[in-house]
Amino acid sequence: MITDKTAEFIQYIESGILCACDVGSKTIGTAFCDERWSIATPYQLIKRGKFAKDKIKLQEIIAQKETKGIVIGLPINLDGSEGPRSQSSRAFAKNIEDLGLPILLWDERWSTQAVERAMIDNDVSRAKRAERIDNGAAAYILQGAIDALIYL
Repeated sequence: MITDKTAEFIQYIESGILCACDVGSKTIGTAFCDERWSIATPYQLIKRGKFAKDKIKLQEIIAQKETKGIVIGLPINLDGSEGPRSQSSRAFAKNIEDLGLPILLWDERWSTQAVERAMIDNDVSRAKRAERIDNGAAAYILQGAIDALIYL
């Protein structure tokens, strides 16, 4: 089940660990939250290669964490429209649907910029920002989603 509606997603999952993915062309940032949906934490960066290998790696991570659902960042344009990056995220969601977990597509318009701004404010070097930005964005996406889910 893939949806962009929190009310529909929560019907399939009432609690449990969630995984977020910030899907890029070169990497997939991942983050996880605790069972009570209180805080999202950056986890592991998956360097993109062949999709089959990326999917196996994601499946391994999800199994280790006993994940109950997946949140995927959906890059929406500022005017609310969807472009090629959105289509890529939707295709990624469709391709991992057979993992058997409910998937929530979450608007990630400002995730990367917000995380990068926070890193700059904390004097994180450019090199360290580059290696941490996607996992940070995944945590930002997940935190937004769980904040919305707990108020349903």
